[in-house]
Order: sequence, then structure tokens, then C-alpha cells
Amino acid sequence: MIYNGDCLEVLAGMPENSIDTCITDPPYELGFMGKKWDSSGIAFQPETWQAVYRVLKPGALLLAFGGTRTYHRLVCAIEDAGFEIRDTIAWVYGSGFPKSYDISKGIDKFNKTGNASWNGTGDSSNGALGYSKLQHEQGYRPNDYSGKHQTKTEITDPEAQLWHGWGTALKPAFEPIVVAMKPIDGNFVNNALTWGVAGMNIDGGRVGTDEMQINTYFGRGPFGDSQVGNDYDSKITRGRYPANFIHDGSDEVLELFPQTGKSSGGRIGNKGSALNMMGTKYEAGDPGYGDEGSAARFFYCAKASRAERDAGLDGINPHPTIKPINLMRYLVRLTKTPTGGIVLDPFMGSGTTGCACALEGREFIGIEKEAEYVEIAEKRIAYWSKQPKLPVE
Repeated sequence: MIYNGDCLEVLAGMPENSIDTCITDPPYELGFMGKKWDSSGIAFQPETWQAVYRVLKPGALLLAFGGTRTYHRLVCAIEDAGFEIRDTIAWVYGSGFPKSYDISKGIDKFNKTGNASWNGTGDSSNGALGYSKLQHEQGYRPNDYSGKHQTKTEITDPEAQLWHGWGTALKPAFEPIVVAMKPIDGNFVNNALTWGVAGMNIDGGRVGTDEMQINTYFGRGPFGDSQVGNDYDSKITRGRYPANFIHDGSDEVLELFPQTGKSSGGRIGNKGSALNMMGTKYEAGDPGYGDEGSAARFFYCAKASRAERDAGLDGINPHPTIKPINLMRYLVRLTKTPTGGIVLDPFMGSGTTGCACALEGREFIGIEKEAEYVEIAEKRIAYWSKQPKLPVE
């Protein structure tokens, strides 16, 4: 189901406690590419997330992407709306392009043309730049970081050469995803049985397909009597326990992480733990989180390719902030309920969450204000609904 309209108005007409999951990529409120939808402030308003809160079932998860510069305001708004902040997932990639202003080039251009171009009226006296009086008084401070305003010629001004190598921004390499939850009804067991929602689909989100032995601790009673079987119960599982770290598989990211051994989780021999305080007998063994290896042990997903962005369309997809389908499929699968569950995306954009739901067999409700993107989303979702339901690569 797709709605073309204001998300607050659409959400107000939806039944309370009816949605199992919300996965969304709201505006980062950066004014990206001059788009009005990215400077409305809606993502920072608690009222926005209160509307989402109302339609979600108790225990339902909300996963929302944020920008590194404005993420704190997104999280505070979500928390103020009543959600519990459970975690943050980091999506790390090596293909980000630094939008940094070269200070030395700016100084060089200003010293050569800046003063001469201002004639006291805001007009250019020599046709060079045409600064206003305010810009002249405050100094040369362009806000265009594309590089077209920065000189391509050799820097010869001595003052500019002093600032060679100075810029204004780091290379973007990750985007945070807040993991929030509508408070549960009683406890997780009651919530699961009452509302059909509880926790995460851990086994469905396991990374890789290699079989490995997992030793799971079951525990003893306070007097040493075994409550369930032995101290450690061995079982075979597939894939590694999902982590709050997702990367794009690029060499740039993989090289950051060395090969590491298994971690024990700190439970063996930890005499200060709650288990030991209950009279638990600790014995040698491996609790088994299956996290041996390099960064490849984490789920990885590259940015969306042009072919993926345009699949199902007659032309190109003009939406500037499209997330990769495999990434959204992973999040859709990780939050899946035993019966599937409905996924809500109140900031649908060009419909990538809907495409992921189609591939993962989950029902989808999307809301988008821009009619242009709604039409694109409908075509993309229709296309991916017809594709084979292959595993996430």
C-alpha cells in the first residue's frame, strides 16, 4: 500500500497499534542539493515520531537512518516521542566523496581577485566575482563546495601557500541507523504472545553460511543442581551472530580490520557476574559468538549501483539519496516477525524499503509527499516483486 501525501496526515488515519516495524530514511535536514524536503525540520520534531509511535504495536522496532552532523537531533526527537533507544547500527562504506573546501585555493583566489571585484555596490568592477558589501566585510566565504569556484591554476600567493593542505571536512565513510523500540507490554514473552512482536530475528540476520559449533550456557540452580542439561550445550548453527556494524565490502574498509580470534563474551571465569552471584559453577568452554576472522564476518553491502537504481523505470531515478536494496533487505529480515509483519516507511522516497519487502515477503506501507517519487516507487516495487527471491548476497 502506497500513499501520496503528508505522513502526519496519513498516519493520523491509520489504526493504532497496527504496524509491526518501521524502517525509514528520513530527511537529514542538511538542505541537500537545495531540496526543500531536506530542510523542513520534520525529522527533528517529536510530533513526527509520536505519529509513528501511535500506529506501531508495543515492542515494535523503529530503524531510522540519520546524517552524521544531525543524527543527535533525530535520536532526541525519537526518544522524546516515547521510544526506547536500543542501539545504533553503523553502515560503513569506502566510496564516500569528501565535500571539503580547499582553504589555500580560496585564499589564493580571494587575494588575486576578491578585493578588486568589489566596487562598493555589490557589482563586479572587473567581471570576476561580484561580491556584496557584506561578503567583502566578512571575507571570501563561498558556500559552494563543488570545486567550480576554486581555481584550477597553480597557487602562487605566499599567504595561500601557507594554508596548502587545509580543508573543511572529512571524507564521509558511515551513516548511523538508530534502533529504537516502542516500550513492550509487560515483558518480551507477554509481548510476543499478545502482539506477535518481540526482539530481532537473530538467526535470520546471521552473517555467512559456514557451519560452526556454538556452545550455549544453560546454567545451574543456586545449589548446583542442573536446571537444563549440562553447563554447556553444543549445537551447530549457520552464520555469525549479527552485529551493529555493516560495511560495503570494499578493500578500503576491510584493510582497517586485522584478523582476530574468537571472543568469549566475558562470561567464563567472570566471578563478578550476576550468574556467579546466583551460585553458578563456571567451567571451561566457549560461549560461542562465532566472531572469529576479519571485517568480512560482518554483513556487508555496497552503495546502490546505477543499474539497481533505475531497474523497472523507463529512464533514470532522480532521487539523490537512494539506499541499496540489499542493505534494506537485511534490515527488513532482521526485524521480521515469525509471521512476517507489516513494515511502515513514512518517508518512502523512491521506494527502496518497499522493494526490499517485496523480496523478503513482508507487507509494506509507504508514505511519500512528492508525487514524482511515488510514481517511481510504484514502478520499482512492481519490478522487484517479480524478481526471484534470491538470498541477500
